[in-house]
Formats: sequence, structure tokens, C-alpha cells
Amino acid sequence: MNVYFAIMRSFLPILPLLIAAPCVLGAQSLKPVGTISGGNAVALETRTVKRGATEITATLRTTFLKPAKAPGGEWFGSRTLVAARCANGTVAVLENRYYGDAKFRTVVNERIVKIPGYAAPVPGSVPALALKELCPAK
Repeated sequence: MNVYFAIMRSFLPILPLLIAAPCVLGAQSLKPVGTISGGNAVALETRTVKRGATEITATLRTTFLKPAKAPGGEWFGSRTLVAARCANGTVAVLENRYYGDAKFRTVVNERIVKIPGYAAPVPGSVPALALKELCPAK
């Protein structure tokens, strides 16, 4: 029993750091990549970037300056999962989620694309910012 208490006492000084670590890491994973219409900020969730042989997938988070009015409530932001094919300069949206709170916890609308369509992105859109960030010009 004394060994147990000795071990616990050795962890007490670092316990606050262990508890705070996930919060700090989560806060550091957003990289601003630009803005879209209305001045809404778009950020890349760096932990979600996955590089494959022919494409790169990543999630981008858009925070709305003013909540968007929608049936059933307001939308405070969105998360968009995209797949970029740098060689072709094309992007496909794989998933889109809209959130009913500013902390991105409550999903109020979700769309998962069954068959993604790759195309050149519309300038100034979230997929265009994704392509620019994930496929830098050489």
C-alpha cells in the first residue's frame, strides 16, 4: 500500500500538465489559410492532413462571423473534409458538417458524399483554399 502512495505522490506535480496537454495540443492544430465570402475565416486542421500516393485529404474549419440562419436554428460554423489531387489541380468535397454552437460540438446538419466528384474549385471557396494550402506551387 505504501508503494501505491509513493507512486501517486510522484505523479502529483505533473498531473496538471497531463490534464492540460490535450487542450493545448488541440488549440495548436488550426492553421489559418484565408477567408471566404463575408469575411468568414477558414483554418486547416493540421492533425487531419493525410498524404496518399495520388491525393491529400484534410479537414478545414470555417468560423462564421455572424451565425447563418437555417431551418431549425443557426449555424455557427462548418467543417469540410476535402480530397485534393495536386497533379490534376482538382478537389472533391467528401463531407460537410454544420455546427449549432461556436465550439463546434453540436452537429445540426451533415452531408457525406457517396461518390465524390473531382473538379477545379470555384475561386474563393473552401476547396480552393484547400488546394492552395495542400498543393503549393513548385
